[in-house]
Amino acid sequence: MNFTRWSARLPGTQRRTAARTDAGEAHSPGAAGSVPAARGEFERHGERKGRRDGAGAGSGDGKDGTPTGVPALEELGVRDVLDGLPALVALVYGPDHRVAYVNEAYTDAFGPREAGTTAAESCPELVELGLMPLMDQVLRSGKPRTVKSRKVQSATFGTAHALANGSGTVARDGSYTVTCTPVDTSGSGGVLIFAADVTDHAEAAERLRSSERRLRETAVALQRSLLPQELEQPDDLRVAATYQPGGTDAAVGGDWYDVITLGAGRTALVIGDVMGRGVRAAAVMGQLRTAVRAYARLDLPPHEVLQLLDGLAAEIDASQIATCVYAVHDPNEGRLVYASAGHLPILVRAEDGTVARAADPTGPPLGTGGWIHTSGTIDLAPGSTAVLYTDGLVERRSEDIDEGVASLERALAGAKGSPQVVCDRLIRAMGVTAEHDDDVAVLVLQHPARTGQAAELFHNAALDLLGGIEAAPRARAFATGVLSSWRFPVELRDLGVLATSELVANSLQHGTPPMRLRLRRTDRRLIIEVTDGDDHLPLRRHAEPADEAGRGISIVATIASSWGSRRTPGGGKAVWCEFALPH
Repeated sequence: MNFTRWSARLPGTQRRTAARTDAGEAHSPGAAGSVPAARGEFERHGERKGRRDGAGAGSGDGKDGTPTGVPALEELGVRDVLDGLPALVALVYGPDHRVAYVNEAYTDAFGPREAGTTAAESCPELVELGLMPLMDQVLRSGKPRTVKSRKVQSATFGTAHALANGSGTVARDGSYTVTCTPVDTSGSGGVLIFAADVTDHAEAAERLRSSERRLRETAVALQRSLLPQELEQPDDLRVAATYQPGGTDAAVGGDWYDVITLGAGRTALVIGDVMGRGVRAAAVMGQLRTAVRAYARLDLPPHEVLQLLDGLAAEIDASQIATCVYAVHDPNEGRLVYASAGHLPILVRAEDGTVARAADPTGPPLGTGGWIHTSGTIDLAPGSTAVLYTDGLVERRSEDIDEGVASLERALAGAKGSPQVVCDRLIRAMGVTAEHDDDVAVLVLQHPARTGQAAELFHNAALDLLGGIEAAPRARAFATGVLSSWRFPVELRDLGVLATSELVANSLQHGTPPMRLRLRRTDRRLIIEVTDGDDHLPLRRHAEPADEAGRGISIVATIASSWGSRRTPGGGKAVWCEFALPH
């Protein structure tokens, strides 16, 4: 584009050289440092009158059909066009970007600008928009450049604007999308600045971002409130968990975890992920977590818990599905019994640093229905560390998720320390930062290998109950000897023997062989458990004064801190009670 002559016609029109000569237009050279010389304006009134009297251009009845009163395209100068634009236009020239021209829209927005002054001196708005380096680049490269939605504070130009309008009011903040285009101004390189006011659009976008931030903050607050505020700490395990929401541009998901003590030293561990985002996913997660805790109290096998959750998930929201792992640790067995609904495998690091991955069975996610879940097992020997996690920890767009799990295995192999330290190390090793694009939940549990004085606080003793009713006095004698060797106070020992007698009597009367008595002490409690081959669970009932039976479970429930029962794998049941140890 050539701006040597301000009255140059639009591309494709004639220059009308003869008309300019007749009108006596002359090229007036400017002084040093002034704006480049420009052709004087046509005497438009006389010119148009001459045309109306002549060939008919611009006449309503002209041969070219131009409507009356509308100038022909060749009659419009560049200045006419630019002054009529609603966009802001400025022309600067030379390496120091001296102002040559600003249109009326520019003046209305920022106030008048004196021709010949440098943009750095008289156009603070261009400086704040960051256009000075951009204009240098355009002059050097000869290529146009565009910046989008740059903001100018009203304080930058408010005074000039108020003076220009004579109103004393200060202009509002503005946002502009600016294109800088190289032009030729009498052989001196120049830049044409074209700025479109996108303030309304920018404010609408900011309102949307603010709304999304508030929604995200609400979802994060809801998510955190629905997660356990403090993890239960079982006697035989050390547990820690970490939840990290996605970055500011990522919606919060429905990741959750929980630790549930089941009684008799057993612990349920659960982690899950609702396939959704925002408040809705967090709400579904809260309902599922509450349901898991309720089902866990039934002390069901893991696959039966998932079976119940599967039906509930479909009822809560048929459009939402969730993955979940539910595992149970029994200190007497030294392993995890688990079931998975479409979730990633549990990883277990042995004391020697080798890492094992829990194998199938894995069913489909919760909420799909029609699937019979099954349980599997993985060893958790003393000294082992197990990790349950959600896909945000291992899933990356650039790699297969199996590669992410393999990376986590390598990170776990070298992760030592307390469960919380392991959590933090795994988060760092997997490259999870505050700007991560998905939320992450990690649950770490350790089965410590106790030695020395700590090991003296954990003991087990068991007796097979053989024969008939004569097994009861043998059980009482066994319990008396064991509890005495564990140096319990006399009162606690007597209560333990009484509870043992009632549980064994109940099993002998209502159960079937094989029967077994197990005593276990930890650093916090005494656990008494009796197992038999009958799967009918006992119920506590009110016995009338004349009844000769039916008081055993009521006695146990009265003297013990807690009691319960559950069905055992392969048939049969276990009835147990606990006594809290004095500190």
